[in-house]
Amino acid sequence: MNIWNVKTEEINPEIRFVGNLIRIILPSMNESFFKLANAFMDNIGLPDLTRNITREEVFVEREDGSKLRLCVYTPKEKKDNVPGLLWIHGGGYGLGCPEQDFSFIQSFIDTTGCVIVAPDYTNSTTAPYPAAFDDCYAALLWLRNNGEKYGMDENRIFVGGNSAGGGLCAAVTLKARDTGEVNIAFQMPLYPMLDDRMTTESMRGNDAPIWNEKSNVNAWKLYLGADYETDNVSKYAAPARETDYSSLPPTLTYIGTVDPFYDETVIYVENLKNAGVEVSFKTLDGCFHGFDLLSYSTPAKQAREFLVEGFVYAAENCTAPQPAK
Repeated sequence: MNIWNVKTEEINPEIRFVGNLIRIILPSMNESFFKLANAFMDNIGLPDLTRNITREEVFVEREDGSKLRLCVYTPKEKKDNVPGLLWIHGGGYGLGCPEQDFSFIQSFIDTTGCVIVAPDYTNSTTAPYPAAFDDCYAALLWLRNNGEKYGMDENRIFVGGNSAGGGLCAAVTLKARDTGEVNIAFQMPLYPMLDDRMTTESMRGNDAPIWNEKSNVNAWKLYLGADYETDNVSKYAAPARETDYSSLPPTLTYIGTVDPFYDETVIYVENLKNAGVEVSFKTLDGCFHGFDLLSYSTPAKQAREFLVEGFVYAAENCTAPQPAK
């Protein structure tokens, strides 16, 4: 008997058992869960699981005097004229840290020798928007100003992230275009969290594994604070509210068909294409949010292959000269 709105048979067979187990154990995420997970990471931390990679911690002062931690990753044997990638972790804007994305970081550096800056941005359990966004944009400016010391080609600045990190990727890219402070050559907002209005068919009633409508409601309430369910929400908080998609960089993304973000991602991709932006887009049947973390499965392997091939292509072909300093 099916007890879920997203039926068992709709989920890809290779990840079906794990997915249903996850939604039994963790039906949804809320503020208490976010705080508990963050407390674990703050007190115990996550190890650096990258291999043959140098990891450096840099601390950037915020306007209030507090420090933003940046993790800077480079290959052990540094190369010159490589892309610089701002990589933003996911977690519903409410949890997570840079170290959790070691497998993404490993793949990007192994294939291109790039330099990666991953910000430990302010989670929404500490402060709502614009804290996380401001941190990520500050990290982009730091990469622009310091990347060349690590071998970066300043004309190949990329931005990427998954889930909420994908939303922040899209938001940071919008601001960079709007301000003209940094020219971004390529962006990768993977299965991004873009739309606080949550009116799409794929979102309504979605109870798929890992991330669903209930978790999404809880996360947007935390992230937007007093602006939740108002017309005051900035496009830099929820990039789906943007109406002008022109002059954005070439974009790569993918998403599973039972992910609650499926429709908003498709709409985002169509808006980019209609504005003349080059887009590489892949959908994966029966895959839920974060499916690519189940590395044993065929769809996860297909998604990672698509991602890495697209990233290597961008590293070889996508450039955007920086504005005069």
